[in-house]
Amino acid sequence: MKTALILGLALVLTLAGCSTVRPGAAADAAPTSAPATTPAPLPAPSSRVPEAAPACGAWPCDWAARFEQVSARIKRSPGQLGLVLRDRVTGATWSAGAADQTSWTGSTIKLAMVVYVLEQSRAGAATVSAADREDLADMLSVSDDEAADRIWADFGEHDMLPVFQGRYGMAGLAMEGENDDWGALVCRPDDLANLMAYVLGSLNGEDRAYVVGAMQHVADIQHWGVWSVGAQLEPGVKNGWLEDEYDDESHWDTSTVGFVGTGQRYIVAIMYQMSSGEDSLERGVRTLSDLSAALFGRATPAPAVVRPS
Repeated sequence: MKTALILGLALVLTLAGCSTVRPGAAADAAPTSAPATTPAPLPAPSSRVPEAAPACGAWPCDWAARFEQVSARIKRSPGQLGLVLRDRVTGATWSAGAADQTSWTGSTIKLAMVVYVLEQSRAGAATVSAADREDLADMLSVSDDEAADRIWADFGEHDMLPVFQGRYGMAGLAMEGENDDWGALVCRPDDLANLMAYVLGSLNGEDRAYVVGAMQHVADIQHWGVWSVGAQLEPGVKNGWLEDEYDDESHWDTSTVGFVGTGQRYIVAIMYQMSSGEDSLERGVRTLSDLSAALFGRATPAPAVVRPS
């Protein structure tokens, strides 16, 4: 009786067209001899149209919610705020806000100055002393202004700018401040992204390793902006901040540029020129930190240090 029941079930399954072959797997080879019975016909093709895969453009679909969150934060932030994100693997770029508008570079331009001096030294066009190298390290670690003043004066001042604009891709870089020095420059977020791309893609390998390592181990005073994505994502950062008076009002400006991910896959550049009366260093620091964290799915408010004593 059990044998008959089993044979009956096998016949029902055969007639129903069931198969043990997994979807997408190759079927076993056909037997060398003809089967004893004619196989049941295959079921008619379904008329149901399969659902199309979601069209998410150049970025994976899980980035859509992040972009929406970041765009909303930018829209409700008073002042001029622009952001650029690049994927160095796929070549995809995403931008939001005033990404095509210039803001004061602040100390982010120190990254370009460091790269310039390293290249001059490697080319044999300049002698870089131990004191100079200490200044370069301090410019990246603690964003030392006095060190930047010395490097600016000793390595060409305005002669650096055509290199920044041309070789480093900072086409929007311009001198606008009255001081006529490295602290009087403006550029766009895209210019900072181009500079970071040059460092990661074109700088001599030994020099690149030095800059990447320095940006990944900045002092507490720069623990915000791109740094706020968290240590697991291996970020590197160069931040800038300044308070400047124009149009008879005082304004705070903050900026951040850096990389995120294994192999420095992603480049992030954000610049924020705040409206007077609604600005502060803390607002700028926390805004750029939250935007950076949100881009990579991290919780906000993000960790950030506001100019420690």
